[in-house]
Amino acid sequence: MNKRYISLLAAFTLGLAGCADQSTKSADPVETYESAAANPFIATNYKAADALIAQLGRSLSPAQPLIVATVVDINNLDKSSALGRTVSEHVSAQFTRKGYSLVELKLRNSVYMKRTQGELMLSREIKDVAQSYNAQAVIVGTYSESSNLVFSNLKVVRPDDNVILAVQDYVLPLDKTIRSLLASRWGTSQ
Repeated sequence: MNKRYISLLAAFTLGLAGCADQSTKSADPVETYESAAANPFIATNYKAADALIAQLGRSLSPAQPLIVATVVDINNLDKSSALGRTVSEHVSAQFTRKGYSLVELKLRNSVYMKRTQGELMLSREIKDVAQSYNAQAVIVGTYSESSNLVFSNLKVVRPDDNVILAVQDYVLPLDKTIRSLLASRWGTSQ
């Protein structure tokens, strides 16, 4: 064989090997039940809920209901995403696990919910909804996205006077899981 043909063949083979190596690196690994269970997203949200509960101490009665609103995009308080709804579900679950009584708004007909928007809770609505369900407090929250992080803020608000009883800030990495939850923003495209 001539040297030029061998050189081209070697370059082509190295190129294919590089492509194969690159495609293996960029492909997402298949999740297993074990790796999914080890994902820190739920634990991070539970930890934020625990921080709120610790700040509250005995200021709220576990027997009197709380309401958890959908965590919303700080840049547009009328919008959320699968991320906001999932954080709200995790916070609600942890408060329930710790013995607090929570009202499930998704099952209530008298609460206005925009189609596909979840239980968005703007300040003008908090007092009315809380009174309807005799809720002693409402848990609200926002998130904002940077180039590689999502900043989250949760607050427990007393609806009678809008006084903040507890607050927790925390950060999520903008990894593939969080990106996919943000990709489902309503009314926006990504």
